Amino acid sequence: MAAASSRPHAAALAEAQLREVALRITPARIKVLAALLEARCAFSHQDMQDQFTEMDRVTLYRALDCLTDAGLAHKIAGDDRVFRYSAGTEHSEASHSGHATQHQHGHFKCTRCAKVFCLDGSGDAGFLDSMLSLGDSHAGSTTTPAKLRKQLQQALQDTLGKGFQGHEIELTIKGWCADCTH
Repeated sequence: MAAASSRPHAAALAEAQLREVALRITPARIKVLAALLEARCAFSHQDMQDQFTEMDRVTLYRALDCLTDAGLAHKIAGDDRVFRYSAGTEHSEASHSGHATQHQHGHFKCTRCAKVFCLDGSGDAGFLDSMLSLGDSHAGSTTTPAKLRKQLQQALQDTLGKGFQGHEIELTIKGWCADCTH
């Protein structure tokens, strides 16, 4: 019953996010984004097609691509060569800069069922921020994600030489999800 009562809220939130980034509001985009907003883990195109049997494959692909391009969703490449989609958290920055920002947070991938969970985007501090603050309490320094990116860029150039420019950091922790552990 809780899922049924959250659907109207998710649809309203999806519509508001589409408006915020000035995308045309279509029933397909609202349905797809609402499903991603409600999801606990990332969905593959096939997962979405199984959920929305009335929607044709092309419409679904176009909705996912549009949402990804706008920064409202992000595409996660899996080891199994299947892309999975999750609601994006960068949409407010994307709407101001005119293009989507890079998806920069970690994931947990279950090696049994292949579900992918985003490690950031819930709570006050994201997973990476929490990890940085754990390191800060031991070292007594103030490391921020921006400082960490700069340090990693410097390490990249120190290792490979000048001219190399990193633009994306991926962190994936692999293990078993709560359902597969039991």
